[in-house]
Amino acid sequence: MPRIPVLLYHAVMDDPPDWIAEFTVAPKEFGAQLDAIVASGRTPMTVGALVDGLAGRGPLPPRPVVLTLDDGFADLPGPTAEALASRSLPATAYLTTGAITPGRRSLLPPAPMMTLSQTPLLEQYGMEVGAHTDTHPQLDTLPRAALRRELAEPKAVLEEVLGHEVRHLAYPHGYNSPAVRRAAARAGYVSAVAVRHALSSPDDEAYRIARLILRRGHTVADVEEWMEGRGAPVAPFRDALPTVGWRMYRRARAAVKGPVFAG
Repeated sequence: MPRIPVLLYHAVMDDPPDWIAEFTVAPKEFGAQLDAIVASGRTPMTVGALVDGLAGRGPLPPRPVVLTLDDGFADLPGPTAEALASRSLPATAYLTTGAITPGRRSLLPPAPMMTLSQTPLLEQYGMEVGAHTDTHPQLDTLPRAALRRELAEPKAVLEEVLGHEVRHLAYPHGYNSPAVRRAAARAGYVSAVAVRHALSSPDDEAYRIARLILRRGHTVADVEEWMEGRGAPVAPFRDALPTVGWRMYRRARAAVKGPVFAG
């Protein structure tokens, strides 16, 4: 079975805030990792192209690779987009609308962020834009009405800015559940990405596509291993008992304290 690396990046900067530093890649290392992806000979695709290919709605190359970027940090519509475009690498950017809209608030701690008005620029660089909720909560702990709003609001906001449908979703920190996945489908998304730190595959689930999360300790060698389809489990697979237990604990905590930042 083909093994499909779907990479998850966050900020690409030299001096990130402490809270996101673990999930930040320095620009020089980012460029080296992108060069390794190009050298692997894999065919880069957006999430939308991958999902269409898996569903038989479009071509699926033998060795695809997908790059995704979450949240919408300030580097995204500038040097990060330029690094991708200069190597002809498409990507899918999932934006947290509450964090990038002036005057709005989100659960994300303070960080340099892009602005909502820059969203069309991402498409000019060849990126696909998806939603990453409005406030970045742990979706699998929310009441139904709050869950519906977190899924519907960013979709509507991004569609207004871009002038076309937004079809893809990323769960903050990968937190999801069967109920969350059903809600994503009802909200009009045709796919959703999780984390799972695993390779995806043609049998993966369209509403929790596995991604490999890049941490600051990862190197070009790690990326090269993933490009060879090694170094990580292959989805789909069932949630481990600790994952289920952690979800139950977080739900109980949210019932007492309210929505919690997913991170």
